[in-house]
Amino acid sequence: MFEILKKSLATGIVTTDYPQGAAEVSDAARGEPDISKATLTDARLGAAACPTSAIAFEPGDRAATLSLDRCAFCGLCAEAALSIRMTNRWQLAALRKEDLKRTVRWGASVADTAGYSTDPKTGVEQIGGHLRSEINRLFGRSLHIREVDAGSCNGCEIEIGGLNSPIYDIERFGIHFAASPRHADMLLVTGPVSRNMELALRKTYDAMPGPKLVVAVGACGCSGGIFGKNYASLGGVDSVLPVDVYIPGCPPNPYALLHGILLAIRT
Repeated sequence: MFEILKKSLATGIVTTDYPQGAAEVSDAARGEPDISKATLTDARLGAAACPTSAIAFEPGDRAATLSLDRCAFCGLCAEAALSIRMTNRWQLAALRKEDLKRTVRWGASVADTAGYSTDPKTGVEQIGGHLRSEINRLFGRSLHIREVDAGSCNGCEIEIGGLNSPIYDIERFGIHFAASPRHADMLLVTGPVSRNMELALRKTYDAMPGPKLVVAVGACGCSGGIFGKNYASLGGVDSVLPVDVYIPGCPPNPYALLHGILLAIRT
């Protein structure tokens, strides 16, 4: 016991300062693709390489639209077109699927991400205080999450598991994962909704007491991702349940997940 305590003291605090400070995301991490307006025509090569058809062009090729809800952040578009580069922008969660679309017109670059943003200068006490007050008002002291894998490859589950690690420590915000939907306030859904999981997902949602929130996680949860709609998949979560927040990515990193959960609570 003494050795464990000694090791803990030597390690010190490893929990991230987010949202008090800037998130420590690697420059090599893949986030939102950026399309240069200066060479938009070249982006057509990137659109052709996209496995999920996340990049579309308007008639006349004078504008391109990037649908982040379908983007897998694979980087194939950037490899095919010099006018597209991968960024590590991760604060992409949105309340509406329409807010996940980025339209690029001839002459500049994709605008920065929309939606909820965190000022690094804002104290964690201020954000955490507001967060806890909203949790108290809506749910009473704490927020409990039930996670459902509706057909995921488990990539999103690995990132969700990281939220409980000492680095991200989601419990510091009064947020906990629940084993039963009857104890949950928020439903975190990953993967395209497979037809075999539709009934289970509906029953899980119906078992939750109100008020309740639904968060679609990852490209598959937002739109069906690379699977889309087919004989085995119904597509995104909103084809079965009402969705309050969409968190794009393949998979979204723990910072993006935390950002989306905070966004859902603040609404």
